[in-house]
Amino acid sequence: MKKRVVVALGHRALGTTLPEQKEAVKKTAKVIGDLIEKGYQVAVTHSNAPQVGMIHTAMNEFAKEHEDYTAAPMSVCSAMSQGYIGYDLQNALHEEMMNRGIDEPVVTMVTQVEVDPNDPAFNDPSKPIGKFLSEEEAKVMAAKTGFLFKEDAGRGWRRYVASPKPQQIVELGAIRALSDSGNIVICCGGGGIPVYRTERNHLKGAAAVIDKDFASELLAEQLDADMLIILTAVEKVAINFNKPNQQGLDELTPAQAREYIAQGQFAKGSMLPKVEAAVKFAESKPGRTALITLLEKAKDGIEGKTGTRVHQ
Repeated sequence: MKKRVVVALGHRALGTTLPEQKEAVKKTAKVIGDLIEKGYQVAVTHSNAPQVGMIHTAMNEFAKEHEDYTAAPMSVCSAMSQGYIGYDLQNALHEEMMNRGIDEPVVTMVTQVEVDPNDPAFNDPSKPIGKFLSEEEAKVMAAKTGFLFKEDAGRGWRRYVASPKPQQIVELGAIRALSDSGNIVICCGGGGIPVYRTERNHLKGAAAVIDKDFASELLAEQLDADMLIILTAVEKVAINFNKPNQQGLDELTPAQAREYIAQGQFAKGSMLPKVEAAVKFAESKPGRTALITLLEKAKDGIEGKTGTRVHQ
């Protein structure tokens, strides 16, 4: 049987503007193509920043001009971002596979991820999205929409949403069936559309953004993947980052990772969730390994030539 890997793409693999994204996914497709050509069964997850913020801004700007229009909720913006990122990514992968003579279908699954409505994250929204506003503009928008706005590092005011932990991937059965039948599946984009279950099994969208790394880890666990590959902007996880004594790490055990986390070695919202997700996956079942490395180094990383490998 093929070894199964979940590849989590950061925003660097997707670009920021529409033209950048078109070009970025071509390079990304080559990296994923290398893994498929080596015989791995691949499922792909991806970031949706800043794309979801651009969609959120555009929808709200439209709402400003049309008083009878209801601003699009975050869940809808997340769904839109999954669709258009998946569209570019699956086309690039399709082209790359055909050019290599590999007949492996590519499909994008619009994915909902259940969260706990009682997650403490909803009491302390921490994820800024959308454009910067003046304080006066933020107050007007808050009164009109009911959204929470806070000052962001002295740069202006932005909307803040919660970042709850993922609990269950709603479309997991479909993702597994597609993967088992030989498809390259793009799913859990942007951490998935956050939803929670209400009466009569209704799935209600939540005003939240799920961390892409935690959703990718959950997917890797539930697909029984052999490896979780988190592609980011650095070749290796480092301690004393950006200091004269910076040290890249080749191997990392969960115990060592926890020690470094306690020391505050990894930045929140950056490397910290990647390391935490890698540790969770490595501990979920004997023999599982997580790899954190650069997009361009994925092939070398999976061969053990570079990157940081997290395992028991």
